[in-house]
Amino acid sequence: MNATNNRQTQFVTLAIGATAQRMGITATELHNRLKRHGLVRRLLLDCYDTLHTESIDGVVWNVQEALRNWDEKEGGQR
Repeated sequence: MNATNNRQTQFVTLAIGATAQRMGITATELHNRLKRHGLVRRLLLDCYDTLHTESIDGVVWNVQEALRNWDEKEGGQR
């Protein structure tokens, strides 16, 4: 694994762990929800260059907002 992939993996792990803690759920549960919407790739990895410069609170806010928006979108399509 190269250094960039290693940093991205560490960032994703930190983002998921911090967000899950803030939401009061397990990291596994959050990861599964993010993965269902493709947000691990589209948000955390594809937006890594921008997100990793933010505070952890900013990252957590972005993850929660994206998840809330996708959950609402999915709920509206049922």
